[in-house]
Amino acid sequence: MSTVAVRDGFDHVGLLAEVKQRVRGAQTGAVLAVNAALIRLYWDIGALIALRQQAEGWGAGVIPRLARNLHNELPEEKGFSERNIKLMVQFHRTYPALFDLPSNGQPVVAHSERSIGQLPVAQIPWAHNVALMQRVKDDTQRRWYAQATLDNGWSRSTLLAQIDAAAHTRQGRGVSNFASRLPAPESDLVQQTLKDPYLFDFLTLADSFQERELEVGLVAHLERFLLELGRGFAFVGRQHRLDVQGRDFYIDLLFYHLHLHRYVVIELKRGPFKPEYAGKMNFYCSVVDDHLRHGDDAPTIGLILCQEPDRVLAEYALRGMSAPIGVSAFELTRALPRELVASLPSIEAIEEELAQMGGRA
Repeated sequence: MSTVAVRDGFDHVGLLAEVKQRVRGAQTGAVLAVNAALIRLYWDIGALIALRQQAEGWGAGVIPRLARNLHNELPEEKGFSERNIKLMVQFHRTYPALFDLPSNGQPVVAHSERSIGQLPVAQIPWAHNVALMQRVKDDTQRRWYAQATLDNGWSRSTLLAQIDAAAHTRQGRGVSNFASRLPAPESDLVQQTLKDPYLFDFLTLADSFQERELEVGLVAHLERFLLELGRGFAFVGRQHRLDVQGRDFYIDLLFYHLHLHRYVVIELKRGPFKPEYAGKMNFYCSVVDDHLRHGDDAPTIGLILCQEPDRVLAEYALRGMSAPIGVSAFELTRALPRELVASLPSIEAIEEELAQMGGRA
């Protein structure tokens, strides 16, 4: 029995919900504020050392000495190892304009009143920034991953996985008719939800897999599937039944996008794209709009995922469709870049090397 009672018309349940919301909001705000202060502090320390090195010719030995002295003077403070201090200097050199410096060129201390930088790298955790500095050398790509981390709430391990999967090269690249079927800027926003290709490397399927096996595998690994789809996708069902004039039709996968406020129909196709897939998807989207869509929902969009999407065929097939539809590839494993493949030794070369080693033993 509930311990929350309604008496004299007073809404205890509503009050409890509002107080809990404010507490959680304050907790989140406190975490963000602490992180912002830490990022600002580390940038300041990096700026202080970098500017003094430049102005006074400090050598490389100053950082190990500083780390030892800080450990002796402030033993309770963590995060000031030699390695981390070097990362602070690298952080400042990587983003020299992240925060403002006064006219005298001296960095402002962390407790100053200056406003925190608005760039995404100033708002994500330090461990994420370290990962970006170490793994992504291009500035534009680093900023893309920092923004994506903010938008999607990626953990550090998820960020590393997205970097390894080259997520920045795949976003918004699927073939679609969104530009002609949706008003701007809505069409651009929906386009950005597409990837090409989608990577399902968490699945272990034989080359002769059936589409139903792919469906089952994706649902069994739903959390990773949702992560690959991107922020905002909510799973509705697999083989979702549609009743049209007493006949049953089944959608492979049905989702609802919480930010776009629309249903998303996903059809999985093994092998190459075929023009007839677009007509079937157009039918599904129309039925979902009539049977499931609510008054506040935007029109349903369709996403056809196949192993070999032919962009020309897809563009022709989508041109005559009334529903907004996208076509993208999916991959079960990510192929190595050509330049890396070319640099790897062949099986024969490895066997020869092993034979020579055996002869020398």
